[in-house]
Amino acid sequence: MVTLDTFKRGFKNGINTLIELSKILVPVYIAVEILSVSGLLNILAEIFKPVMSIMGLPGEASLVIMLGYFLGTYAGLGALAAIELNTVQITTIAIMLSLSHSLISESAIVKKLGVSAAASVAVRVFFSILMGFLYYRIFG
Repeated sequence: MVTLDTFKRGFKNGINTLIELSKILVPVYIAVEILSVSGLLNILAEIFKPVMSIMGLPGEASLVIMLGYFLGTYAGLGALAAIELNTVQITTIAIMLSLSHSLISESAIVKKLGVSAAASVAVRVFFSILMGFLYYRIFG
């Protein structure tokens, strides 16, 4: 049964979660906007455009992918909010990041389990790119 106390705890936890996520999302969003205004994002986009086009993504999406791969899903979301993509492109990135996110921290965990961190990263990134490619080819 939902009581007033339950509602208060849920509201408090929701606000705390919002604050924690904002610590990641807002700075990343601002950084991507600064890169965009400075023209550096366009340079980065041109460099990665050939690779990203394989998955139906613009070059700017490379920043979203890299942030998601190395810093985590929320950093990727912060960058994603700063660029304009269609629904197929957003879904492609979501699929890719769901398979291969937070590689640095999760590699440390995998290594403690006795699995090769390099092999784990290689497999996750390979399947992330493969699934991004396949999704784009099927639905793009």
